[in-house]
Amino acid sequence: MKTAWIAPLLMLAVFGPVRAAELPALDMKSVQEISPELVTGSQPSRADMEKLKAAGVSTIINLRGAGEDAGFDEAASARELGLNYVTIPIAGADDVTVGNAAKLDSAMRKADGKTLVHCASGNRAGALLALRAAASGQSVDDAIEFGKSAGMTSLEKVVRERLSTPTTQH
Repeated sequence: MKTAWIAPLLMLAVFGPVRAAELPALDMKSVQEISPELVTGSQPSRADMEKLKAAGVSTIINLRGAGEDAGFDEAASARELGLNYVTIPIAGADDVTVGNAAKLDSAMRKADGKTLVHCASGNRAGALLALRAAASGQSVDDAIEFGKSAGMTSLEKVVRERLSTPTTQH
């Protein structure tokens, strides 16, 4: 994905999120196709992972905390399907930090092709993506809107706090 994420962010700011018309029907409670290279959402099932791979997803970035049960071994399933798999444990609001957004950015830059970024609901995924958007030069309001389009709900206040103190890792 390298620097290919900048254009989708700019397109999102102008046109809003791409609708998930190209994605197959999924069991995920929440799913958004943000750009041709980025899908966000809630916990995928094994069947969802198979469908997402068929739709071009090559990397899954799981933001769920270590103690959260997905109901199956997601990492093993990803390996069996030939998907790149990355975990960045975000257990809650305290882990929604500029530093973890930088880890997400690094993982996304290393990804080759379409990437799914998920947590349990999409809230943490959207929050970290909002921090990432701000780090790329988006205004706070545009970054917040981007985060909401990517699934952020209750973490907006936390993201705004983090963006008001950009020199810290919180």
